Amino acid sequence: MYTVERQQHILQFIRNNKVVKLVTLTKEFNVSMETIRRDIQQLVQEKKIEKFYGGVKYIEPIEGLMDNRLTEQLTEKIAIAQACASFVKDGDCIFIDSGTTTYQMTPFLLGKEKLTVVTNSLPVAFDLIGSNIEVMIIGGKIRHSEKSVTANDFLFRFEHLNINKAFICASGVTLEKGISDFSLEEAMTRKQLITISQSVFVATDSTKFNKDVAIQVCPLEQVDMIITDSALSKDTLKRFTKAGVQLKVVTID
Repeated sequence: MYTVERQQHILQFIRNNKVVKLVTLTKEFNVSMETIRRDIQQLVQEKKIEKFYGGVKYIEPIEGLMDNRLTEQLTEKIAIAQACASFVKDGDCIFIDSGTTTYQMTPFLLGKEKLTVVTNSLPVAFDLIGSNIEVMIIGGKIRHSEKSVTANDFLFRFEHLNINKAFICASGVTLEKGISDFSLEEAMTRKQLITISQSVFVATDSTKFNKDVAIQVCPLEQVDMIITDSALSKDTLKRFTKAGVQLKVVTID
């Protein structure tokens, strides 16, 4: 397990239990006390938890909508993100949108060579600062709740980009309406990136299927693959596959 991935699981465990002893964490994650102390120190520096003698406690965040969703379906999101990253090749130019699932891709991209990431996600951009990855952030208006930038054509020249693969999230996925989202601004940004990308991957957990929310992003005909988790019902999998939708179902350990 990657260090970042383990720390995310540790944070989720502490969040669920509120107060946890360090020795409990060593047993739960089957690692040494030294490893746990390093992970805890990192989480303390990020002000996600508070340390006291022999244990830690969770700090309830006073943050926006995206932060509240980051730990929901976390195991599924990490597995989906890792599967997405497996399609990224050295030398690619990719788009990563502002969703909480695509955000989990960043640690799995660090070993890629000559990679360019175009994004409207401030957390994605911040995570990649200091890496060998070239980062281009879209210019526009900041959505505080999502920590994202919604594009303005006069600030960003999309026609100059040559994007090999776009990785987008979805709040709803149906056969009839395709991919949908709650925000008109986010949807418009994704629409523009989809039209100029050679391949489009939708990264979404199984709870988003058979839901049609406010704004349509694109029909399924514009999507090359949907990557989701194994909790997807057999009936839904059968219906989407029969309709010609390419699905990659990630098994959760």
